[in-house]
Amino acid sequence: MKFTAEQIAGILEGTVIGDPNIEVSQLAKIEEGTEGTLTFLANPKYKSYIYSTKASITIVNSDFETEEALDTTLIKVDDAYKAFTKLLEYYNQIKLNKSGIENPSFISDSASIGDNNYIGAFSYIGDNVKLGDNVKVFPNSYIGDNVTIGDNSIVFSGGKIYSECIIGNNCVINSGAIIGADGFGFAPDEKGEYSKVPQIGNVILEDNVDIGAGTTIDRATLGSTIIRKGVKLDNQIQIAHNVEIGKNTVIAAQTGIAGSTKIGENCQIGGQVGIVGHITIGNNVKIQAQSGIGRSIKDNEVLQGSPALGYGDYNKSYVHFKNLPKIVKNINDLEKKIDGNS
Repeated sequence: MKFTAEQIAGILEGTVIGDPNIEVSQLAKIEEGTEGTLTFLANPKYKSYIYSTKASITIVNSDFETEEALDTTLIKVDDAYKAFTKLLEYYNQIKLNKSGIENPSFISDSASIGDNNYIGAFSYIGDNVKLGDNVKVFPNSYIGDNVTIGDNSIVFSGGKIYSECIIGNNCVINSGAIIGADGFGFAPDEKGEYSKVPQIGNVILEDNVDIGAGTTIDRATLGSTIIRKGVKLDNQIQIAHNVEIGKNTVIAAQTGIAGSTKIGENCQIGGQVGIVGHITIGNNVKIQAQSGIGRSIKDNEVLQGSPALGYGDYNKSYVHFKNLPKIVKNINDLEKKIDGNS
């Protein structure tokens, strides 16, 4: 799909400097722009590229002044970065604006399908499923029995939502994510052999939750594993059974959270963090990457290390960690002197 500079300026409420009829069909970084692409300049350190870019259209701040001739048409806006972000969102909406039911796909006769939905080829929609309006289920996805998905939510290709789970409005479940698999529940007997404990709960995602590719969220043993409103989970995260994550918390890739742990609101958790089960993490907590959390955490703490220490304590201790060989050598030298003088 092609857009003219004039059309784009209308979307962004900007002003065209150059050819209003020039067309673009792709987006590009300013240093990689080619004919038919649109780019933007927001960071001054990239200013030199505007004079060499081959992009047909460049979005710039309204106070931008040229110092030499340009080959690109400009669209001047109040904030180039925000304007380009708005354009990305608009572009994404168009790209994902699919509707209808592709074949082959399976939709149970008892399923309830809202308006303007898209169900891609080879998808499975189970018994008593309820899909709201404007839901997109991309090809090769599985929606189990009795699942509810709210308005404007998206399940990308290969997403799996097991039975009884509840997905809110405006949620995004990326490819390969699995919502509602059995939790890791096994009980040993007197012989040391393990028997599976049935996992009969579900997973609830509240509104505006994003789940990254390959992330797994286990169903509760009883009750629900709950991901509260506005939570953003990166790729390849493991959320165990009966975990609860508070609203607007963000978690980076490869983090693992063990069963029945409660995480508060507005937390920021870095990549490869390990969190044990049955603890409580307060609100506004920040955990640095690769930390190991083995205890409950109060509100507003900032942690690093394994086992995790207070962020300031960790940094002070690290000064000594890296100097430990030198410190040991000094101690050994002192001991030799003391022994020699005794």
